[in-house]
Order: sequence, then structure tokens, then C-alpha cells
Amino acid sequence: MIAFINFMENIILLSQNELAKITNHRSGEVKFGEKIITVPKDADIVEFIANSEAKFVLFGIPEDIGVKANLGRVGAASAYDSALKSLANIQHNKFCKGSNLLVLGKLNVEELLEKAQNLDANNKEHRKELFKLVEQLDIEVSHIVHQICNAGKIPIIVGGGHNNAYGNIKGLALAKGKPVNVINFDAHTDFRILEGRHSGNGFSYAFEDGFLKKYFVFGLHENFVSKSVFNTLKELTSRVKYVTYEEVDVKREKNFETELENALNFIKNEPFGVELDLDAIPNIPSSAMTLSGFSVDKARHFVYYFGKNQNASYFHICEGAPELDDSKNNHLTGKLIASLITDFMKAKIG
Repeated sequence: MIAFINFMENIILLSQNELAKITNHRSGEVKFGEKIITVPKDADIVEFIANSEAKFVLFGIPEDIGVKANLGRVGAASAYDSALKSLANIQHNKFCKGSNLLVLGKLNVEELLEKAQNLDANNKEHRKELFKLVEQLDIEVSHIVHQICNAGKIPIIVGGGHNNAYGNIKGLALAKGKPVNVINFDAHTDFRILEGRHSGNGFSYAFEDGFLKKYFVFGLHENFVSKSVFNTLKELTSRVKYVTYEEVDVKREKNFETELENALNFIKNEPFGVELDLDAIPNIPSSAMTLSGFSVDKARHFVYYFGKNQNASYFHICEGAPELDDSKNNHLTGKLIASLITDFMKAKIG
């Protein structure tokens, strides 16, 4: 009963009324927002999820504490609300149905954000406090993912920083009762030293703690991975593999489709998570925005390709920061996230 109370207290449920407010109704059309399932106010959340017709359960983690702890640019807290608004306004049709998605709501991180706001990441003691806040996030995220997986559903998580990968992996591993695998579309490994929790070491901590069995990083940017991290990966080559963006799209030594297949063969024999860091895609506002990288089209194909496998057990999109976009088109990051979500749903439903 305690687990259920925690689960209920720390999620700000999305109501049908709130969903209706962000859905732009138009005569002759049916929008996703009109069909998305939400949890009624007085319902037993876990029971409602388990009995829902929806195959997927989406929740947001509107934070950038892990990014700040990693000395990155904050702004990732704004991604969930932007994505939800775009998602509510796509078309419900034969290709993808809103009724296949239950939107739970968002993790209540207001108190943690308030504490983080007064901390300076460049101050050694302050940074330690940020690490502790990220550890609290880890507990919350792993608990929610665990509950969703136990209810027989597939979590879709919109971050937030990539620190939340740890909670996703732990939650899935606890639900499956064994370590799990991960494929990560990313410019960075996020497999850095265990110096305290932040957005740059979610996978190394999950590996160290026994929740992560095999890990494949797809599209590493060679200029942004330290020698020490490459040395670590070399030592772990039976369990951690990667292909760089440069090998595929710059030097053209390797083929994109072949590398997708190689990555899938490496992880497909166990339940696995699909992670996608938006800072790997050019011109997407994020904590570590890039001008070079795999295209949006390749990112979408990546999500669909891995989503098709029966062992794909969750999908996490992170590091998008719409509030860092100074243009008049700052809704486009949310629109991209919505497309990636539906790509994953289409892949799983078949």
C-alpha cells in the first residue's frame, strides 16, 4: 500500500479537462487529444492503468537538475508541456490511434527544482547537493517505470535530462527481475565516472549497480568523448559497444542500416530500453546543441526500427529544451517529440 501512496502523491495527473484545453478541436477531424486516455481523479492509478485498453503509458519529467549537475545549459524542463500540446493536436486515424495511449501526467519536481535553483554547479559543495537531488529523482522515476511495466504496459518517458535513463533502466530491470539492455541514440556515452549522479553518467551508474547488462551507443560524436571513457568502453567490449556518427556519415566506412542491424543483434535477446537524446540531432534546442549529426529522418527511422522488436520495453526522449529556442518556432521541438512518440507506437502496434 505504501508504494501505491508514493506513486499517487508524486504524479500530477493530467485531467480530461486540461487535455481538452490544449486540444484544438476542428469540425470534421478527430484529434489525438480527444481520444487519449487519462486517469480519473479518484481511481486507483495502478489498477486503472492495468485495466486500460491503452498499450502505452506516457509521463513527463519536467526537470533539468541532472543537466545543471553536469554543468550543462538548463532548459530541458520545458520539453514535456511542449510535447504534450503537439501530441494532443495530431490526427487520430488508421495509422495511429490516441486511444492506444494513456497520458499519466508529470512527475511533481517543483520542490526539487526550487532547491536546485539556489545551487551553483561550479561550487563543489553545491554540486554535491545537486547530485543528491538527482538521486531523489532516480528513486521516483524507477518507481513509476516499475509500476507501469508491472501493469503490463510500455512506458514512454519525456524528459528532462538524460540522468533519467538510470531510473528507466532500474525500473524495467526490477519489473523483469533481471538486468536489461539499452540502445541509446546519442552524441555522448553518458558513461562517465561515478562522481555523483548527473546527466552524464546514468548508464555507468546503472551498469555499476547491476541493472544494465548490455549497452549500445548509436552515433557517438568522436570529438566529444574523452580518452578515459573510450578506454573504459574498450575494457567492457563484451557488454558495451558503439558506432560513431563519423564512421557512418562522415568517413562513410560503415552503413547506417547495417549498424542498426548490428546494434539490434547485440541487445535483442533481453528486454531493452530505447533511449534518444535530442542533442544528437542537428539544430534541436538542447543542453548540448549540435550543428552536425544524424538527421531527424534517421532518428525517426531508428526509433521505428528498434520499436518493432518485441523486446523493446520502454522509450525515453530527453534533453530537448524548447525554452532555449529564441525563434518564433519554439513549438517545433515539441512537434518533433510527438512524431517520435507516434513512430514508436506505430512500430509496436504493427
